[in-house]
Amino acid sequence: MKPIAHAFAAACLTLGAALTSPLAVAGPFPDKPIRLVVPFPPGGTTDLLGRVLANRLSEALGQQVIVDNRPGAGGTIGSDVVAKSPADGYTLMFGTVGTQSINSSLYKRLPFDAQKDFTPVALFAGVPNILVVNPKVPAKSVKELVDYAKAHPNALNMGSAGNGTTNHLSGELFKSMAGVQITHVPYKGSGPAMADLLANQVQLMFDNLPGSLPHVKAGRLRALAVTSATRSPALPDVPTMAEAGITGYEADVWFGVVGPKGMPADVVGKLAGEIARIAQDKSTRDKLLQAGASPLTSTPAQFSTLIQHDTVKWSKLVRDSGASID
Repeated sequence: MKPIAHAFAAACLTLGAALTSPLAVAGPFPDKPIRLVVPFPPGGTTDLLGRVLANRLSEALGQQVIVDNRPGAGGTIGSDVVAKSPADGYTLMFGTVGTQSINSSLYKRLPFDAQKDFTPVALFAGVPNILVVNPKVPAKSVKELVDYAKAHPNALNMGSAGNGTTNHLSGELFKSMAGVQITHVPYKGSGPAMADLLANQVQLMFDNLPGSLPHVKAGRLRALAVTSATRSPALPDVPTMAEAGITGYEADVWFGVVGPKGMPADVVGKLAGEIARIAQDKSTRDKLLQAGASPLTSTPAQFSTLIQHDTVKWSKLVRDSGASID
C-alpha cells in the first residue's frame, strides 16, 4: 500500500500547487490592466484630467490603467459602454457632471439609467467655467457686458460645446439672472466653438477653465468672471460671477470615477482610497492647478449624494432653458 499512499500524497501536493498558482487563483484586485473610459474626444478637459488620474493610478495599483476614448452624444456612448460592462472593477469611466447629472434630463431617451446603472467611486477634480469674450467685444467687466447686451439685444453670439453642455447651461443661467438676450450657437465640441470665438465669429463663451486658460494668459481672450463660488487659483485676479454683480450665481463642473452597478464593495473601497490619496498628493495637485482644475476628494457615498443633488439642480436649468436632445 505504500506506493499508493506515496502516489496519493504526490497527487495532493500537485493539486495544492495548482490551486495556489497565479493561474488558478486570482490575486488581490487588480491583477490585470484596467480600462478607464473617457466619454469625450482626446484633447479636451475631461481627457486631460482623466489621463492625469490614469497615469497616477497605474503607479499606485501596479497595473496599467488604459484610457479608452469613447466620444459621442454628449458622453452617452461611452456611458453606455460602461453601464453594460462587467461590474468587476476592470472597466471604469471618468464621468462628469454632464454624464451623471445632466444628460438624464437633457436626452429624451437613454439606453441606461444614470442614477441606477452606475456605481459612484470617487470624485477627483473640479473646474469652474469661465466667461470669456473676444477682445473686440467692448466690455471689460461683467457689468459692461450686461449693459452692452441690454442695449443690443441678440447682437452677441454665445458659443458652446453643444446643447445641454455645462457651457450652454452656464450661459443660460447667466442670461436668465442678468436679464439679457444673447444668441446661443451650439457646436459639436468645445474645440470648434473656441476656434470661432478666437476668430470673433461668436463673441463670448462659458468655457471650462482649462480650455481657455492658455488663451487668456496669451491675451487672445478676455476673462470676465469664473462661475465657481470662489476664485480660481489659476486666475486669482478674475472675480467670481457673484463678485462681478450676478448675486447667487454658481455653476461648478466636477469629474470623478464611476463603474457599472453592482461593483464589489472592497474593490470600490480600494479604488476610492487610492483616488483620494492621488488627489491629495502634491505632484497631482500641482498638475491640476496648472491646468486650471482643483483636486476634489470624496467617499463613494458622498459622491452618490452629490450626483443626486446636481441631477435636481441641473434638470431645472435644462427645463428652464428649453434644451432637449432626441
